[in-house]
Amino acid sequence: MTDAYLSDNKPLLAMTMGDPAGVGAEIIVKAYAMADLHSKASTFVIGSASCLRLAMTQTGIDLPLLVIHEPAEAKPGVLSVLDPHSLNAGDFIQGEVSADCGHAAVGYFEAAIRLCQADQADGIVTCPINKEAVHVAGYVGDIGHQEILARMTGASSTATMLITPGLKVAHLSTHKPLAEAVAFVKAPVIIEKLRLTVRSLEAWGVHEPVVGVAALNPHGGEGGMLGREELDEIIPAVKACQAEGMQVSGPYPADSIFYRAVEGEFDVVLALYHDQGHIAIKVHNFEKSVTVTMGIPFVRTSVDHGTAFDIAGRNMADARGLLNATTTAVSMLNQELS
Repeated sequence: MTDAYLSDNKPLLAMTMGDPAGVGAEIIVKAYAMADLHSKASTFVIGSASCLRLAMTQTGIDLPLLVIHEPAEAKPGVLSVLDPHSLNAGDFIQGEVSADCGHAAVGYFEAAIRLCQADQADGIVTCPINKEAVHVAGYVGDIGHQEILARMTGASSTATMLITPGLKVAHLSTHKPLAEAVAFVKAPVIIEKLRLTVRSLEAWGVHEPVVGVAALNPHGGEGGMLGREELDEIIPAVKACQAEGMQVSGPYPADSIFYRAVEGEFDVVLALYHDQGHIAIKVHNFEKSVTVTMGIPFVRTSVDHGTAFDIAGRNMADARGLLNATTTAVSMLNQELS
């Protein structure tokens, strides 16, 4: 942990608002109104002060709001806001894709990354960005938060892990079309992601994590009759990691491995593509699920839902995911992740 903290000596987290046209401002206002947000962390928001004021009007929540110019000016219990783009809530329509909003969302996140790199914040908690808005804003290579992190940190290997009570799922790949994701299932990639998963969990306080690897094909390939990826790529990768001393096993059929993990057999499951892991997490406990990024030099967690344009501005968004993302970030920083 850096020395970036306020007077109460709690870790200092930068909370990015995400796409201004989505529900980010609403869930931030709702989270700040809950005592749980302030119990273990000090926070400040990087986003639009105008949008946050509008969210308070739309939710009926009245909070003290302070526009700051650097994290050290943030005050405990106050909605302290760094507003690098000065985007006005009247400059766009809530729930609609906007290049201005996409540009602002990326800018908020980039500002948070720079603060962590300068030891002015201990970690980042992100609200959702909209991939289409980011694209129309001109960030063609930045599909999502993870790609922006890789670009700005120079990380050689990053990966997504989803965490919800009773289940953790690391992902071999996320933002790939399914055909590309299947082609990505290669032994060197699997070995790299398993090393990263084990190393990350150990850094966050999980001692000698037990990892189960999901199969790609139905029934684990049935000895090659339903696909050869298990025989040619996954099993060799698992054996290589076992030879390095990692507690890794599999592949196990995807229709049973997540149940086994919930029952306590594994600390984490390596899923082989986006939906294989995301569906398991969201069926098990969507409301409390959190996204974390592995392979970067600071802690980043996120809500595990999108911008929800369909309900933006309607006082219907649930802030529990943001509270859980904050709590998870603190646990990771304190090496207390369970």
